[in-house]
Amino acid sequence: MTDWRTRVERDMMRTFNTPLAMLTRGEGCHVWDADGNRYLDFLAGIAVNSLGHAHPAFVGAITRQAGTIAHVSNYFSSPPQLELAERLKRLAGAGEGGRVYFANSGAEANEAAMKLARLNRGDGTRTRIITLENSFHGRTMGALALTGKPALQEAFHPLPGGVEHIETTIEALERTIDATVAAFFVEPIKGEAGVLDLPEGYLQRARELTEEHGVLLIIDEIQTGAGRTGEWFGFQHAGIVPDAITVAKGIGGGMPIGALITFGDASELFGPGQHGSTFGGNPLATATANAVLEEIERAGLLENATKRGAEISDFLRSLDTDLIEGVRGQGLLIGVALSKPIAAEISAAALAHGLIINAPNATSLRIAPPLIIGDAEIEEFTGLFRAALAAVDA
Repeated sequence: MTDWRTRVERDMMRTFNTPLAMLTRGEGCHVWDADGNRYLDFLAGIAVNSLGHAHPAFVGAITRQAGTIAHVSNYFSSPPQLELAERLKRLAGAGEGGRVYFANSGAEANEAAMKLARLNRGDGTRTRIITLENSFHGRTMGALALTGKPALQEAFHPLPGGVEHIETTIEALERTIDATVAAFFVEPIKGEAGVLDLPEGYLQRARELTEEHGVLLIIDEIQTGAGRTGEWFGFQHAGIVPDAITVAKGIGGGMPIGALITFGDASELFGPGQHGSTFGGNPLATATANAVLEEIERAGLLENATKRGAEISDFLRSLDTDLIEGVRGQGLLIGVALSKPIAAEISAAALAHGLIINAPNATSLRIAPPLIIGDAEIEEFTGLFRAALAAVDA
């Protein structure tokens, strides 16, 4: 049989680097590759596999729904779709006035949110959308315009216009937000930038300014949602109510699904025919997401994310090495700040020792394990991470 790397090079579009391994199965917090090597998965498909791999709740939901009805198009509704909309509104605190639009990914959810922003025109003078430098909101054209990473945008100009990227400071926010702004997009933690926290009080001040000027506050919860930070959504740590949030990744536990959730008056902006998706909110995806979120709630995994995240962060801070400058993030979305640009080397050494983490940039490591981790996985992680650091330090 042809080597899988050759097949990737021959058949796959060159939008990604060469895959690190050919993974063939998973169970719990571990995966195995085609050569039989076992890995502790502390990336969880980039904060996707909330329940780990092959969890009975996930497998059971797919099996049951596939045996009933999988897809109906957006001409019809289905019981799991409505159940998930009600569940997401409850978990987000969107109240009776909230509404949900279902998509297939985080980028699609942000595309919907960008169109929502365009509808907040006021008297026609609201033409600006504000996001942050070094932010990430996806790679489709609208989501890429929102993304504050010029290197990702250069090949695709002209992008949709009217988007401005500002420094992540309260002072820049105060200078920028006014009555000409339609919406402000923000991640509670910048995941793709290396798990960077916002300044203290940032979201609270953003809420004050956006309310004052009639600006939509749209919070991108694609990496921070579904309990990963120890709350259902990252904005809840700040004690505010946004106008909309976008969610994906962890809500489906591996099933592709995203959503835009609106609060209050923002729920009345979209009208029939202004947006849509063939697959968005189909019974298979929504039934699976219902099962994943129900299991997170039933098993107390928000509390587990808080507890286990603190244990991992404390371990990282305790390491006697000059390679680590600091630890960032919240719950089980953890960033490791490095003193040298060797994140790729550490990530590769970790993989060689049987640990999956990743390097979003040269001086940061990202750790985002399944929410189900316990004592055994923490102990295994500490040993493998020490070994990876020692290999690079040597």
